[in-house]
Amino acid sequence: ISSGAAGTIVVQGGTVTGANAILPVVLSYGSPSQFDAVDIAYNSIIFDSNSNRVVTTYSDNAAPYYGRAVVGTVSGTSISWGTPVVFEAADTGNTSCAFDSSNNKVVVSYRDAGNSSYGTGIVGTVSGTSISFATPVVFDAGGFIDNISSTFDPVANKVVVAYRDGGNSDYGTAIVGTVSGTSISYGTAVVYESAGSRFNSIVFDSDSNKVVIAYKDAGNSGYGTAIVGTVSGTAISFGTAAVFASAESEQISTTFDSNSNKVVVAYRVDGVGWYGTAIVGTVSGTSISFGTAVTFAASSTTSLSATFDSNSNEVVISYKDAGNSNYGTGVVGTVSGTAISFGT
Repeated sequence: ISSGAAGTIVVQGGTVTGANAILPVVLSYGSPSQFDAVDIAYNSIIFDSNSNRVVTTYSDNAAPYYGRAVVGTVSGTSISWGTPVVFEAADTGNTSCAFDSSNNKVVVSYRDAGNSSYGTGIVGTVSGTSISFATPVVFDAGGFIDNISSTFDPVANKVVVAYRDGGNSDYGTAIVGTVSGTSISYGTAVVYESAGSRFNSIVFDSDSNKVVIAYKDAGNSGYGTAIVGTVSGTAISFGTAAVFASAESEQISTTFDSNSNKVVVAYRVDGVGWYGTAIVGTVSGTSISFGTAVTFAASSTTSLSATFDSNSNEVVISYKDAGNSNYGTGVVGTVSGTAISFGT
């Protein structure tokens, strides 16, 4: 950082001007903290606002492949962990967690390979640094279920799960779950994409009170696509799908920027070396429209995960950077209107 003309701050990559020029948010990290001493897969993380702790779910490849969960406590820039708990004593894949703030429960959705790879959900209760689980419930017994993503709709007080239904031609499908005590029940599954759907990522838009699902549409050249869903009771209905990337798109992750009231989709796109890319979406009624895509990493990226920091009003995208020895990397994005810009 260096000084410039009056009212100007010169920073690496650009300038910020004006009498009250503000530096861009700086992204820094604490030290890594191990939560399990085994190889893991299919990890997912959620914040429990009742206990003020995070919960990580994953498949433990040494168990073998048992579904596990562990509670983390953040203090400053450090995180400490409780003892991992098994929630599914069978081969578990595609775990996704959502926090039900109405019932103060964590809901884990996953593929239960110990039960014909059915789509399954289970309710967890955090107490201190521990988590306990009730009885799992099948939400789709049609066949091989994967590419699972879940969110909580705080207006309808429902959990919404998006997934690829292997028992129905890999169609993109969604279902609504209702938590009661420590159990969960489900409505009827609804197809939102009558074609192969991969890399599903669902998020709740608190401005429009809708859910948005972004996914790779195998029925349309693998294009990045999104659709708006409306929850009513135990049912969900959908508007018309909109393409956000006219090229093969993968590793999709969505978040909602509650400061600008926009959905942000992070993904990697073919045609430019699978570069890390993001785009801003605006929901209107049951439709969604998009601004211009922006590259945040000019190298092949994978394992993308986007989230919104309500303290700084910034989007943070974490990813594996193949252009830099596959290092875990993060970048800060700022939404303005229908555009997004990135720091270093």
